[in-house]
Amino acid sequence: MLPLFRGRCVETVRLLQKQVCICSAPVRCLNLQEYQSKRLMADNNILVQKFEVASTVAEASSIADRLKVTEYVIKAQILAGGRGKGVFSNGFKGGVHLTKEPNKVSALVESMLGQRLVTKQTGQEGVKVNQVMVAEALDIERETYFAILMDRKYDGPVMVGSTQGGMDIEEVASKTPEAIFYDAIDITQGMTDTQATKMAKNLGFKNNLQQQAASQLQNLYKLFLKVDATQIEINPFGETTDGRVVCFDAKINFDDNASFRQKEIFAMEDTSESDPREVEASRHNLNYIGMDGNIACLVNGAGLAMATMDIIKLHGGSPANFLDVGGNVNEQQVTQAFKLLTSDKQVKAILVNIFGGIVNCATIANGIVNACKTINLEIPLVVRLEGTNVDEAKIILHNSRLSIMSAVDLDDAATKAVSSLR
Repeated sequence: MLPLFRGRCVETVRLLQKQVCICSAPVRCLNLQEYQSKRLMADNNILVQKFEVASTVAEASSIADRLKVTEYVIKAQILAGGRGKGVFSNGFKGGVHLTKEPNKVSALVESMLGQRLVTKQTGQEGVKVNQVMVAEALDIERETYFAILMDRKYDGPVMVGSTQGGMDIEEVASKTPEAIFYDAIDITQGMTDTQATKMAKNLGFKNNLQQQAASQLQNLYKLFLKVDATQIEINPFGETTDGRVVCFDAKINFDDNASFRQKEIFAMEDTSESDPREVEASRHNLNYIGMDGNIACLVNGAGLAMATMDIIKLHGGSPANFLDVGGNVNEQQVTQAFKLLTSDKQVKAILVNIFGGIVNCATIANGIVNACKTINLEIPLVVRLEGTNVDEAKIILHNSRLSIMSAVDLDDAATKAVSSLR
């Protein structure tokens, strides 16, 4: 894939690599903690371990007493992979631990709670652990991988399975693609008994375990539809020594467009790990992703935003953010967008690049004027407007008597924005 990105600025490639959700309409990219996903599955006839969640050491001790299992697994709850090999800010190693002694559970939880866990997916700063899951540890005889996801290649949902579970599936796909099985699901028919049995067989389940696995796969698909998921990933989807098929770990992603009918699920969103600026942006239906440059961008449309960041980089500048105001932006949102941009102390200039198709340029212009007056803008502002009502918009900006640099096109806008820093 890398050749496709030649010529793109590093920040743009990084956005794509992070697989952030960027489109013309704001999205929230809801992710649930592991225990929340397990709770959803348990409530929908999918077999998971017994578990509870602790926010304090005292809670952990009482959970251990209530579960009364042979062995416990203690797992830090953060929205990042690689927890088992992570290191905490206090030097404690491993975000996943096993113990057979109930009195050690609270000590392990105490070593995790309130500490920042650094994994291969968190960056050097790590993520603060506010909750720890205490669960029943089961002996796994065999691990497999299973997922259901929406895939444009198949124009709908597709099952993905592999006998090589409990490991990085991307690495499996890269090194041994023949070890991965795909089977598209007809959205009108759903997952058939034949499909479920075939996938269970491909995953290596035999005899009565094959039927157990097939039943679990069908229940997972029912959950997929019920909660408007875009992906349900179970890794590992395992077979225990006592003859059970269990979903040991889960990641569920949801369709943001269904938030109006999945209010209970979206109310579960944990924003403690998110960039506060991104959380604030989502409150105003703005698409924002912070970066490390000093030229802030306010653009309508994801593609135009990408191009704007690219051309800033081309002219020797560094974009400070991705901000897509969308096609239905109003004046109040523009004002909020400016407040968001100027709250970033590293921002030294702002570039507004609007191509008005659906967006009314006059709306943007009024928003810019109101924002500049409200926040008393003191840094350079470059504005390029084109499209619907652009002449009226230019008059609004001119009559405001604000210090705004007008640009004739994107190249001119980027040149002026970069030059303003000098």
